[in-house]
Amino acid sequence: DTAAPAGGGVGRSGGRKCSPDPCPPGVPRVSGDPFPPLSSRGRRCERVMAASKPVEAAGGGGGAGLSRWQLALVLGAPILLGAGALYLWGRRAARRGGGGKGANERKTPEGRASPGPCGGGQPDGPGHEEMSPLDRAQAAKNKGNKYFKAGKYEQAIQCYTEAISLCPPEKNLDLSTFYQNRAAAYEQLQKYTEVAQDCTKAVELNPKYVKALFRRAKAHEKLDNKKECLEDVTAVCILEAFQNQQSMLLADKVLKLLGKEKAKEKYKNREPLMPSPQFIKSYFSSFTDDIISQPLLKGEKSDEDKDKEGEASEVKENSGYLRAKQYMEEENYDKIISESTKEIEAKGKYMAEALLLRATFYLLIGNANAAKPDLDQVISMEDANVKLRANALIKRGSMYMQQQQPVLSTQDFNMAADIDPQNADVYHHRGQLKILLDQIEEAVEDFDECIRLRPDSALAQAQKCFALYRQAYTGNNPLPVQVAMKGFEEVIKKFPKCAEGYALYAQALTDQQQFGKADEMYDKCIDLEPDNATTYVHKGLLQLQWKQDLDKGLELISKAIEIDNKCDFAYETMGTIEVQR
Repeated sequence: DTAAPAGGGVGRSGGRKCSPDPCPPGVPRVSGDPFPPLSSRGRRCERVMAASKPVEAAGGGGGAGLSRWQLALVLGAPILLGAGALYLWGRRAARRGGGGKGANERKTPEGRASPGPCGGGQPDGPGHEEMSPLDRAQAAKNKGNKYFKAGKYEQAIQCYTEAISLCPPEKNLDLSTFYQNRAAAYEQLQKYTEVAQDCTKAVELNPKYVKALFRRAKAHEKLDNKKECLEDVTAVCILEAFQNQQSMLLADKVLKLLGKEKAKEKYKNREPLMPSPQFIKSYFSSFTDDIISQPLLKGEKSDEDKDKEGEASEVKENSGYLRAKQYMEEENYDKIISESTKEIEAKGKYMAEALLLRATFYLLIGNANAAKPDLDQVISMEDANVKLRANALIKRGSMYMQQQQPVLSTQDFNMAADIDPQNADVYHHRGQLKILLDQIEEAVEDFDECIRLRPDSALAQAQKCFALYRQAYTGNNPLPVQVAMKGFEEVIKKFPKCAEGYALYAQALTDQQQFGKADEMYDKCIDLEPDNATTYVHKGLLQLQWKQDLDKGLELISKAIEIDNKCDFAYETMGTIEVQR
């Protein structure tokens, strides 16, 4: 028996171990398309999480209405199929020339397991003397499968090795199965070099062996051979007609890593820069209870401190923090950190505010290491304004999520809710965290609480709509999907100036293959926020999925860079496309 591409489960279970599968090699496994990663606009970091310059959020963080594997693998069938064909032809040529390196394969051995000890080469009992070499090899393989299922991988390797030695050399498909099964056992022992070597032999014997190709891709990933991993997983996606979630997610992951590497290589000499004014204003617009983003109150007031709702402080004194706030109102953002530092070093009366303001701008320039000590200090200041502490917890929690530390992130959001239960920002940003963690019902509850506290919060209402849409979409029930889509229409009607509502609706429309209307929604975003570079990137990605128009897509992404030459999302997207090309 030989087995098909069975591997660690096609659904969300991902890496679980499967039993042997008795289908012919090369038969593609079919599964549903994965739900595109969340984020309001993929990388609209100012509204997805409170920390700026985020890495992709856990679970997928971060994609547009079009997920990264769709971007890279569905740019156009001619490009990709050509790449895949060249790859497969190259492998055949390598086989004729005597070998190749790199291999990959799904997690389990192939063929049925049968009882009995290993020893296919030394049969005993009546009739065994008449067994052919191939029968004896199959018997050894089956016994290896039994050991594999029992977790006895070393013994399994011995049996598969015996099967390889017994198998007639002209039996290519059987030999390829024995090599890939041995690779599966090596994989369980984390011997990834041996996995790659055995999968290479399996692919040389059977060039369309999807299971071996995928296992080799995973081995290359473990060995940090990203380019080789991408080659193998691209071939797998083509052979499976882009229907296997597990292989597409690996392609997604590797493309993202290669795209980031290419972007970093190209722009490695760029100094950490302050984002554009549009980005900073959009970031602060996601907060309603953030004291440091509120404008200064002018006038001569005696020696008052801030009340709980805002500032009522004198501006006349020589305060670094108050100067920083003045620069903030003037959009002179490059001086914020230095002026805040002066207040901190002087241990002035606004020290807590200055620490939070400096931490916020460290986050905005992508320096989380510098931001964390400031946030920690504000959070520990029990005599500080509770809204300052809650805001610091929101920003640190968002930073943890972007660093893929969801437990620490959840702890910070929960602590913020405990100390300031009437703070709408806590529920708004925690709701986004819950979506990223795929805890949709809890996300909806948080958005509802935010809306109860701030009925005019357009962002919370738009993101609640998206959460309900995602819940309906993943439930594969058309009626709730229609209800959710109607909800988007109601939100943009109620809040016609909320760009986020149009952006999230565009993502849902893209999922529903309503590309023309999605394009119109992105145009509405551009009308409302003409200086928001990320909208142009997402509109460019839509052209790639909708019309496979690479030139138009790149033109829009270039326009994004022209508008905001500090837009990392545009550079990383450009890098990913370059890798794919």
